[in-house]
Amino acid sequence: MTNPTAAMLVIGDEILSGRTRDSNMYYLAGELTKHGIDLKEVRVVSDDPQAITGAVRALSAGFDHVFTSGGIGPTHDDITADSIAAAFGAQIGVRDDARAILEAHYKTTGVELNAARLRMARIPDGAALIDNPVSSAPGFTIENVHVMAGVPAVFEAMVASVLPGLTGGAPLLSQSLRIMRGEGEIAGTLGALAQEFSDLSIGCYPFQKDGVFGASIVVRGADGARVNAAVTRLSREFDA
Repeated sequence: MTNPTAAMLVIGDEILSGRTRDSNMYYLAGELTKHGIDLKEVRVVSDDPQAITGAVRALSAGFDHVFTSGGIGPTHDDITADSIAAAFGAQIGVRDDARAILEAHYKTTGVELNAARLRMARIPDGAALIDNPVSSAPGFTIENVHVMAGVPAVFEAMVASVLPGLTGGAPLLSQSLRIMRGEGEIAGTLGALAQEFSDLSIGCYPFQKDGVFGASIVVRGADGARVNAAVTRLSREFDA
């Protein structure tokens, strides 16, 4: 049985301009790996409605799950919720349950729930709310798309809220081996090993240290015994 698949859509001009370094992909990849969901693709798009809508439609059709980050805050350029509603032809507006969450939060903090903050209660029809224990403003799930904030602490909390409700497969296991030889010298052996262990993923990541070329070989798979066998074979071949 193959694992469910996932894609991630990172939304925001600040990512593409280099002003903000995205850490959410790294976090999501690790959590999905532990849950047995294979992250297959990551896209980054600007704060453009057509770009967001087109990417959501394509990824939703191609993968079991889509996770988005960014663009669900209170400012004018937070257009993710509207764009995703458009992708599914859904109406969007302030929803009572989301508004109640914000009202309770801002009442305890003594901050006014103004029109800008109320934008965060705008949820597409038919969507389920994603809990946000950090700052209260909810994300949402519509069909197979999980829409979450871009702030790393909030994104991570929302991922923790969503994952327990998703069916996963076998967690992906990995082992790595450092070989102090250049890629060209080890390519043939790695190719033969990849054919023999076709159920595993075998990646080669070159590096240079003190003027000497080497490579980190990473073996990944759901079967721990097979991963061990492949790494043992590599170690014997290269006396690593």
